[in-house]
Amino acid sequence: MPAPNTITVDKLARLVGTPKCPVLIDVRTEDAFNVDPHLIPSAMRCEPGEASAWVRLLNGRSAIALGRSGLELSQGTAAHLRHEGIPAEVLEGGFQAWRQAGLPVVPQAKIPPRDAQGRTVWVTRVRPKIDRIACPWLIRRFIDRSAVFLFVAPSEVIAVAEQFRATPFDIEKVFWSHRGETCTFDTMIDEFGLNTDPLRRLAAVVRGADTARLDLAPQAAGLLAASLGLSRMYADDLEQLEAGMLLYDALYRWCRDAADETHNWPTNKPTAPK
Repeated sequence: MPAPNTITVDKLARLVGTPKCPVLIDVRTEDAFNVDPHLIPSAMRCEPGEASAWVRLLNGRSAIALGRSGLELSQGTAAHLRHEGIPAEVLEGGFQAWRQAGLPVVPQAKIPPRDAQGRTVWVTRVRPKIDRIACPWLIRRFIDRSAVFLFVAPSEVIAVAEQFRATPFDIEKVFWSHRGETCTFDTMIDEFGLNTDPLRRLAAVVRGADTARLDLAPQAAGLLAASLGLSRMYADDLEQLEAGMLLYDALYRWCRDAADETHNWPTNKPTAPK
């Protein structure tokens, strides 16, 4: 049983990637971080002693402090946040326990620079359909929950990226894009070290829908239909993205928890008397 104000690795692993995951704050010292410069998915770095600066960014959301082993740095950070009225817990065993459990970690070097407000900024083409909704979902759920997405004319993506210090994705001749027969969603899963079974299952569905190979997964045709429907429902790309987040949340939970479940009707059909 975990100590008060702590959360186990198993419980946190169930929250990561879901909309209800608390804000994860990595407070390892610089020396400890440099030994293993990776982050638990969706975590952000915070220098020890700077917890007060995070209060304004949390906007009342709960937080989990992540130290190297779950001792004084994370305990002190969580206590400080609770003093400021922010519900905060500590990961039991810290980053080391997460590592020892064999759970995915994201290389810090692959995460783009953040803006003055601590957000990564990404830019791609207007009128998203599949990959350009799936990738933002992945980023917000596993990399940066506050990420900013700019949708601009295809001819302007690179110029906007340069002028606004944004990271271009899902266009030709950039790092975050299709590679061979795979799509940008696959690239992000590989580069961010997120090769879990549920995300690989979801990647097959996205790839099938995005590259017109509907035979790759039975669900690909359904994702294509839903994505095209959303694109007709929303003229505003950001509104479409918000609606698409729910679609991918549902698909991810199916991939993680319900892929083997079937449904039949009626489920409670009475048996005939003998």
